Amino acid sequence: MRILIHGINYAPELTGIGKYTGEMAEWLAQQGHDVHVLTALPYYPEWMVHEGYQGKKWHTETLNNVKVHRVPLYVPKKVSSASRIIHEFSFLLSTIPFWIKAIFSKKFDVVFCIAPPFHLAFFPWIYKSLRGSVWINHVQDLQVDAAKDLGMIRNKTLLKAMFGLERFFLLRGNRVSTISMGMQDKILKKGVAVEKMLFFPNWVDSEVVFPLPKEESLRLEMGFSAADKIVLYSGNLGEKQGLDAVIKVASRFKTDKTVKFVICGSGGGKDKLVQLAKQHQLSNVFFFPLQPYEKLSALLAMADLHLVLQKSSAADLVMPSKLTGILAAGGCALVTADQGTTLYDVMHDFQMGILVAPEHDDELERGIRRGLFEDTTVFKQHARDYAKRYLEKEHILQKFEQDVEALFLSNKIT
Repeated sequence: MRILIHGINYAPELTGIGKYTGEMAEWLAQQGHDVHVLTALPYYPEWMVHEGYQGKKWHTETLNNVKVHRVPLYVPKKVSSASRIIHEFSFLLSTIPFWIKAIFSKKFDVVFCIAPPFHLAFFPWIYKSLRGSVWINHVQDLQVDAAKDLGMIRNKTLLKAMFGLERFFLLRGNRVSTISMGMQDKILKKGVAVEKMLFFPNWVDSEVVFPLPKEESLRLEMGFSAADKIVLYSGNLGEKQGLDAVIKVASRFKTDKTVKFVICGSGGGKDKLVQLAKQHQLSNVFFFPLQPYEKLSALLAMADLHLVLQKSSAADLVMPSKLTGILAAGGCALVTADQGTTLYDVMHDFQMGILVAPEHDDELERGIRRGLFEDTTVFKQHARDYAKRYLEKEHILQKFEQDVEALFLSNKIT
């Protein structure tokens, strides 16, 4: 098949949607498909165009047998709701030359469009209408719901228009895929027929991410001792996670010199967190940049407890991608999730970690103490078993390829 993957994030971004899109595209290319990607210059999660791409405009490069068509975009120095909207629309506008050329060039059999941002579906809709290609909308985050529930956008007229446009695109694709059953339920409530849904969860390569002993972790490299009890958060430092709570709770561990809070990552909320730690005069909170993927197992192995935090209002609107790596590494995770959400049900049913209510500092503190000072061996074993059984990269991508090929063949017949 000739496949076009359209999304704002792509490799070499180390975390979030770009990581999964990059792995998917390269895997499909390895299966012999002609894979193209239309994406932006890499900028995430630092919100700064990566070294080696600064100053570049429209260009095409080949990465691991994938033709990557990159376009420039506006990257705000300070991320806000308004600047993010401008950022996303600048990318949409920058893709116009590609789409004009694509309409009059060799046809793509399948267009796989990744949200967020949801409005990227505009040009795939036009392309499908003109060329008859299979068009799949893949939802990694329910962006408009999250913007509303997190209070990022409060204008009712704007929200109504965004929900309407989102629904318009979702209903017109051949299929809608998403990464969790909770998000699938919400998409069905938007009017998408159940037979148009595909379940396409995020994955982990358990041959790349696996348990390591603490002696082989990054503890010494990062300046920590074997006796330290490390609470680790690694990933995007954004608004959905509610990471202010980590700083507040860390202040309650000031007297225990062995407990260290390690935050690895970048994002729009990092400066605020650093300032908050300074205000509380915390010497037990340490900030590091994201580590390369090849060091992920060693990074995760240094932690006694992993934090997977989300605000209550983000429940079932986003599925934390960092959790897959933690499970594959056999780590004990402390997860904030409300009862009734997919995340809560999975963690509870498979007994893979410690569950606490979101945005509740006292419960968070109790959960951290439990994770650091009680036996978590069972949680760690269950985590690794779950990852090998349900999150294995090869199995998930093979199933996805079969679904897309069946859709492509049925589209050819009709």
